[in-house]
Amino acid sequence: MSNLQLKLPIHETFQCTVQGEGYWTGTLVDFIRLAGCPVRCPWCDTGYANGGKGLPSVPQSIAQLLAQLQSPRVVITGGEPFIHRDLPELVEALLEADKQVSIETSGACWQDVSPQAWITLSPKEHVNPKYPVQEIFWTRANEIKLVVSTGEEVEFYHKHLENNVNIPVFLQPEWNSKKTAIPIILELLKQNPSYRLSLQTHKFIGVQ
Repeated sequence: MSNLQLKLPIHETFQCTVQGEGYWTGTLVDFIRLAGCPVRCPWCDTGYANGGKGLPSVPQSIAQLLAQLQSPRVVITGGEPFIHRDLPELVEALLEADKQVSIETSGACWQDVSPQAWITLSPKEHVNPKYPVQEIFWTRANEIKLVVSTGEEVEFYHKHLENNVNIPVFLQPEWNSKKTAIPIILELLKQNPSYRLSLQTHKFIGVQ
């Protein structure tokens, strides 16, 4: 049994929304957004571009988080979930509560989590070389989601993508440059027909 009294720093939680990105797009999900991320992507829509100064971070126990759940699938995101040492305990507690679990990560940090957890790898090494993708993610990930603004992102990870043909790859236009990024992605799909376009559906329909 997991330790339900363990507390994690929570940026926010929200329930009964739809997953807007990647493989599970359109499915009903709850989100647990853990606070904190060192990578500092300039487009971060959670507010961690500057390291997250002034952003909410409220300790909540695993029991408190479980009490809020309403959907069959729970997405653990951030920030960067894998920086939190109690992430494996949270995952186990969710699985014990008969929830499906997804984790969204940059791949910069690794912890040994249950193999039942679905891992979405959205690498950011091209943005900040100080935080390279840990090698294990290239084989452990269940899907790879690349945020595309110039198209050079695909070339940057070409070796890894070429070696992991069984992991689905989603190309997602960076929201603020989507008008120019979408045509670039359509060209990339012609070159890589097994890849898929991922739109941030939740933003288009106006939900969290």
